[in-house]
Amino acid sequence: MTSLLIGEYEHTLDDKKRVSLPKQFRGAFGKKVVITRGLDNCLYAYAPGGWQRIAEKLQSLSIADADTRGFARFMLSGAAEVEIDGIGRILIPDHQKTYASLKKRVVFAGVSDRVEIWDAERWSAYKAKIDKQAERMAKKLGEIGAL
Repeated sequence: MTSLLIGEYEHTLDDKKRVSLPKQFRGAFGKKVVITRGLDNCLYAYAPGGWQRIAEKLQSLSIADADTRGFARFMLSGAAEVEIDGIGRILIPDHQKTYASLKKRVVFAGVSDRVEIWDAERWSAYKAKIDKQAERMAKKLGEIGAL
């Protein structure tokens, strides 16, 4: 994937539990998307090539360390390859909908190399929390040379 994924878009799960992938992201994914459990109780969506890079990094970690084993299990066992239908919809697996507490309204947030999928209410609450901490986080990133 060469394009930078940015922006946030709200969509609605239909009666068959499908949701339209925002058209701004479709070109980056092609015909398939890999969705897995993410941090903060959201889902992460990757283009197949991007997911391959993540999986290879996880596979390169030592299985002797409990944390690396656990995180690899968290990411890899929670993943599913999902087809994007002809009109841009995806069917998010039930176990992932449960993990992310997805209800009717869903937010897709572009975060560089992945798209995060959030329940709209949870996203709103998370954003409010992060907005209050943005200056503190920026200072911390500045201290380590990231900004």
